[in-house]
Amino acid sequence: QVQLVESGGGLVQAGVSLRLSCAASGRTFSRYAMGWFRQAPGKERDFVASISQNGGNIYYADSVKGRFTISRDNAKNTVYLQMNSLEPEDTAVYYCAAGAVAGPASKYAYWGQGTQVTVSS
Repeated sequence: QVQLVESGGGLVQAGVSLRLSCAASGRTFSRYAMGWFRQAPGKERDFVASISQNGGNIYYADSVKGRFTISRDNAKNTVYLQMNSLEPEDTAVYYCAAGAVAGPASKYAYWGQGTQVTVSS
């Protein structure tokens, strides 16, 4: 069992940066691939980024490539999402997830409660 808690969301203006954090409980964090997803009002939950257990494999959605960076610190049981050059279209609830392998949302067994990111124009 893994419990995930996201933090770092907020209301910001377009063009600024935010860093989201996702803290995991337990001693097995390093065994899990981690992902970030987001869900805007009235839309489906979309993939944002994923990182493998040792950080060697990283993937991004096309919409965030070059602006967002996913990273993890296994010693701190934490995964991060650095978001630069934020756009109003990035407004959503952001969720972190843990799973045996990275992939679509169905691959992840554990989810956090989400953190709201609102970008004003």
